[in-house]
Amino acid sequence: MKKIAVASVLTLSVITLSAFVQNPKEASIKRGKEVYDNNCMSCHQENGEGIEGSFPPLAKSDYFQKDPKKIITVILNGLNEEIKVNGKTYNMMMPEQSYLSDEEIADVTNYVANSWGNKSKAVFTPAQVKAARK
Repeated sequence: MKKIAVASVLTLSVITLSAFVQNPKEASIKRGKEVYDNNCMSCHQENGEGIEGSFPPLAKSDYFQKDPKKIITVILNGLNEEIKVNGKTYNMMMPEQSYLSDEEIADVTNYVANSWGNKSKAVFTPAQVKAARK
């Protein structure tokens, strides 16, 4: 009987602890949504679909699916060239967002890369952003 009680307590402890421990990628995506809402949503819209002819979609974006790390570069340096996204041409300037911290850029990159139909296996880190700043 004592063994069953101890096993039950241990099982409950593990379940309780696992509820508080969050996957690092999921935690980054959650933080990234806040960064997106505060810095990106006004142009790229809440649903990531952008505004046709003005601001390219991030949702199911073939532009970033070819090279997901490019998201970091675009956030850091902005973009001032014609690009083609999902078969449509865009030529609006995107200002750099280099004022964001390395963690904020990693988080928003993880959010964009895993939202609105985007599925990235990669986990973007502040160290990758720091390296891209150089």
